[in-house]
Amino acid sequence: MQSPAEGARALAGAYPSAPRGSNWSWRSNLRVLGRLGWREVAVGDAVDGASSERRAMTPLRPSAGPAAALEDHDVEEVTLVARGIATAIAPESGLTSLQAELLAAIATALTGISVDYGALDPLGPDELAEVLADRDLTYRQRIVHHMVLGELVLRPIPTVVAHRVAQYSQALGVQDDFVRVARRYAQGAFGLAWMDLERSGFVEHVRDAGEEDSASQGVRAPFEPARVDPELAARWAAFEELPEGSLGRSVWELYDGRGFELPGTPGGAPEYLTQHDFVHVIADYGTNLKGELEVFAFIGRADPDPKGFAWLATLIGLFETGYIEGTGFFERDVQERNIQAPGMNQRIADAIRRGKLVCSCYGVDLFEVDYHAVADRPVEEVRGLLGVPPKSTGALEGGSAGAFDIDGMSETQRRVVAQRRGDST
Repeated sequence: MQSPAEGARALAGAYPSAPRGSNWSWRSNLRVLGRLGWREVAVGDAVDGASSERRAMTPLRPSAGPAAALEDHDVEEVTLVARGIATAIAPESGLTSLQAELLAAIATALTGISVDYGALDPLGPDELAEVLADRDLTYRQRIVHHMVLGELVLRPIPTVVAHRVAQYSQALGVQDDFVRVARRYAQGAFGLAWMDLERSGFVEHVRDAGEEDSASQGVRAPFEPARVDPELAARWAAFEELPEGSLGRSVWELYDGRGFELPGTPGGAPEYLTQHDFVHVIADYGTNLKGELEVFAFIGRADPDPKGFAWLATLIGLFETGYIEGTGFFERDVQERNIQAPGMNQRIADAIRRGKLVCSCYGVDLFEVDYHAVADRPVEEVRGLLGVPPKSTGALEGGSAGAFDIDGMSETQRRVVAQRRGDST
């Protein structure tokens, strides 16, 4: 049986050239063995304009200084903000334990201050606006995103909560499309919510960073179906030859060990989304659903543009509440309530904390970093370039698994690993 790398080399040999404008067509929806055992991948219908040229990426440069540290926070301000958030998102029966535990963990991770979300007095929208009057728009927008996060873990979202969050957003001077997304969910208009999410500015934010000639080729969406690209497949297969411990060799081992198809081959992930697999290795997160929630919380907060919050919002809609049916690449799977699992509040909060520190240190969307250019460097060196801090004790105690830990793999991935090791279990 061929390994993914061998298959990639065979593909590159079978298709020695892929001229611009060539038309690869696989019309079936393939269930990909590997990945998580949950994704439907549409590697089909005509892929017009497929090209082996790589999109422009941001070179990975040394960070401006030593690893960033979280800013000092005033206890009174943190408590007042928590009161406002809790008041905005509380159902009539009060905050759920999930809401309280998740938001308390985030507050502690980002500020170092413990807040008991279950014992807070109300604070109205105008009062919260006064508290945050000296904060800039981006800061206030991220506070609104904490409110939206508190909404999104509810199923269903009470209409009164959605409208209340909109009032707080307006009082803070924040016009945010994610508030409208949550309101759509509350109304049961899930399809319209996904359209709003796509149109939130996030898709344009992704597309603006793409190819200069994207207007002539057709603009790529974050979750577009994969393209078959022999040259891309060959580049990924070449990672096998890099030194052990290097970024490229490590991400190749991530793919090979789990039986993932390499990018550029039939069944492989879209090139854009493969960027997050480098982050799995760099940030050391597993590849089961809990690990995906961690890695996208990390990536979303590392993005200097607040629209990066869409990554976490989408993953919660897909894998926690089922608000989103599918994205074209990811498909809904709510068999487990992953955020409700023990320790996940600490893990998500710590991923957001680590992402914030990377944003402060490096300040570039992690989907736009040219990881191929540093594929031969040790993973630890790349972590240093990005300013990635270690995981917190709370996250580790909460079960945050590493990229190569068995506990960070889905059942499907574990079976593949066992078969490759020759185990019978």
